[in-house]
Amino acid sequence: MSFNIGDAVLVLDEDMAGVVIKIKNDVITIETEDGFLLDFNAHELLKIKSKKALKSELSSISNINEVIKEKEKNTKPKSQPRVKAKERFEPTMEVDLHINQLVKSPKGMSNHDMLTLQLDTARRQLDYAISKRIQKIVFIHGVGEGVLKVELEYLFGRYNNVKFYDANYQKYGLGATEVYIYQNVPSH
Repeated sequence: MSFNIGDAVLVLDEDMAGVVIKIKNDVITIETEDGFLLDFNAHELLKIKSKKALKSELSSISNINEVIKEKEKNTKPKSQPRVKAKERFEPTMEVDLHINQLVKSPKGMSNHDMLTLQLDTARRQLDYAISKRIQKIVFIHGVGEGVLKVELEYLFGRYNNVKFYDANYQKYGLGATEVYIYQNVPSH
C-alpha cells in the first residue's frame, strides 16, 4: 500500500490513528491525534478515508459483538498433542531378536539356523523401517556371547543410510543396539 503525506491512517495492532507527515523509504512518520510523532513501517499502517468515515462504517455494522465472535471462532489455534521432550527422542520401533520371540520353540534348530533367522528378521525389519520412513529402531539382541551383536553390526554397516550405536543403557542394558536411519539417502 502506498501512502502520501496527509493520508489518514490507523496503526495495526494498536488503538491509534494519525496523519502521515513524513515518508522516508519504508518508514512513515505519523502525527497522532494527541500530537505525538511516531515512526512505523508501511505494513504496520492502514490507510483510511478519514476518522469520521471510519466511524460511520463501523456504526453501520449491526452488531460488533457478532463480528468479534466470528473473528475469534476462526482464529483459535488447533491444539496439538503435547509430546514430552524425552518421548520425542525415544525410538519409534523395537525389534526383539531373542529366539523365543521369533519361534514357538527353538528345539531342533542349530545355532546357525537361529542366527540366520535372527539376522533375516533384523534385515526385514530394517528394510521395513526404511520404506516406512521410521527414523529410529532398537534391536534387542541380548548380551550372550556377542555373536549376534557382531553380525548385526556387520549387517548395519552394509547400509549407507544408517548409523548404529548402543541403545539406552538404563532401558535396555548392554543387550540392545539403536539404529538411526537417515532420510532421503539411497539405501544399500
